[in-house]
Amino acid sequence: MGLELSLLLLLLADVNSKEMHSGNQTSVSHFILVGLHHPPQLGVPLFLAFLVIYALTVSGNGLIILTVLVDTRLHRPMYWFLCHLSFLDMTISSAIVPKMLTGFLLDSRIISFGGCVIQLFSFHFLGCTECFLYTLMAYDRFLAICKPLHYAAIMTRNVCNFLVFGTWLGGTLHSLFQTSFIFRLPFCGPNRVDYFFCDIPAMLRLACADTTINELVTFVDIGFLVLTCFMLILTSYGYIVAAILRIQSVDGRRNAFSTCAAHLTVVIVYYVPCTFIYLRPGSQGPLDGVVAVFYTVITPLLNPIIYTLRNKEMKAALWRLGGRKDVQPH
Repeated sequence: MGLELSLLLLLLADVNSKEMHSGNQTSVSHFILVGLHHPPQLGVPLFLAFLVIYALTVSGNGLIILTVLVDTRLHRPMYWFLCHLSFLDMTISSAIVPKMLTGFLLDSRIISFGGCVIQLFSFHFLGCTECFLYTLMAYDRFLAICKPLHYAAIMTRNVCNFLVFGTWLGGTLHSLFQTSFIFRLPFCGPNRVDYFFCDIPAMLRLACADTTINELVTFVDIGFLVLTCFMLILTSYGYIVAAILRIQSVDGRRNAFSTCAAHLTVVIVYYVPCTFIYLRPGSQGPLDGVVAVFYTVITPLLNPIIYTLRNKEMKAALWRLGGRKDVQPH
């Protein structure tokens, strides 16, 4: 995380330098997050609901990380990647939900200009890294099922570490480009963000300049990223399904489908809302906030549930972690 922090500090320094040299053109020092539109009397119930979801997200993903680290039977590439996915889910939720909670309970919706930069950078850095990680996990399943004899020789520990580092580096560079491209625009008012966090479409609507180029670049950049990763995942699973259908054993076929179904379910849950938000003309309609809540708050909670319910090895490891070693998966 040292590289990401250094780049973020450089980005903030560049934004501050831009503000100092632009006079009154960039006069906004803070933004007001309008948040989710709701009746005032629902503030406390929404706070409690999102607090429970956030607590379950952190504890569920933390439990997966702990289980994989403690149980030596899970010290394999698939579960090493799953650890990174759980960490990303925790941090994505932590970048968004705490600020939402203060808005529900304390009606504190002000976020500083620098805080908005950090939030947008963090969200797209983590989200892009997760996008790359899903692709990597599909490739791992492709090797394990389609090339089982070569799997151990290909997916060594060094290769796994290198591939994971590549996902984090790719996420960093993507987010650095998007964030710097957005906050080089002048923001001179209004400062009300009609959204519950600082995201690209919402921030572009507040810029005091023509954002046509920014909207086009955002569409092409995110569209190319999402489409490329999704097509690579579909290609991997095309080969996987063909290989599974050739398995003679019914149990072997069922186990292979069960393992892959968890990952494929998570991929669909992740990509559909993302496509809806960023790859539609005239994004930021009333429904966008609801969809955004799904992939920023609900999806990080669903991932550990999906992986534990659909993965027999993970369920068995959780039983062992709880001291129930006599329980065997069915």
